[in-house]
Amino acid sequence: MQQPRIETPDISEKGAQDQRSDTRLFFQLMCFGGCRDTALAVDAVKASNLQAVLYEDLHNPFGIGVLTISQDPGDFLGPVRKLFQQRPFAGLHPRHDLTMFGRTYSIGYEHDLPETLLHRPRRTALTPDWPWAIWYPLRRSGAFNQLSKDEQNDIVKEHGTLGMAFGKADYAHDIRLACHGLDRNDNDFVIGLTGKDLHPLSAIVQAMRRTKQTSQYLQNLGPFFVGKAVYQAGL
Repeated sequence: MQQPRIETPDISEKGAQDQRSDTRLFFQLMCFGGCRDTALAVDAVKASNLQAVLYEDLHNPFGIGVLTISQDPGDFLGPVRKLFQQRPFAGLHPRHDLTMFGRTYSIGYEHDLPETLLHRPRRTALTPDWPWAIWYPLRRSGAFNQLSKDEQNDIVKEHGTLGMAFGKADYAHDIRLACHGLDRNDNDFVIGLTGKDLHPLSAIVQAMRRTKQTSQYLQNLGPFFVGKAVYQAGL
């Protein structure tokens, strides 16, 4: 009996006009409690020469969050890990419930794939005019995965149109990361929202509650990390 032919999976990112890429960014948010001197943490992050952001935690007077960015996932077990094994981070209390990790991805319609995968997400995290940030994971329900591709696209388009409206007004800018198999709580995506003020970031989360995806097809949302950058690496 002839064995069925097994096709090699195509795991490249795809855009419009047959664009393809195997290059993407990885982001990790690590949060800590017990930080009594933010300046020491900033100095350590600066000295690491990593592409990183250090936030002060809105909900914890001794809390901070460090966002690191790299095209190489091995860096998170190399220089990033080394940073957190040294002072002052070695003496802080990791907030594992707020750890987030994900990768940039495409949905197949992007006209500029490098901009989608590399340039815009990095710029959104590191632009000094957008220091406020909200980060959170989410998981879609199984019912969403049973919808047809066209139905899924319509639902995602509603979400995307709302996001573009906030971005065009310079109210909020988003970083969308896939985290399938990378998240300790089995979430599907990590979302980062950045902007010059906090209220618009809250407003877009509120507005998204009315979309079909959020109201009908989300299984889990959060926890939320809310912070303001006190250090951002240069673009």
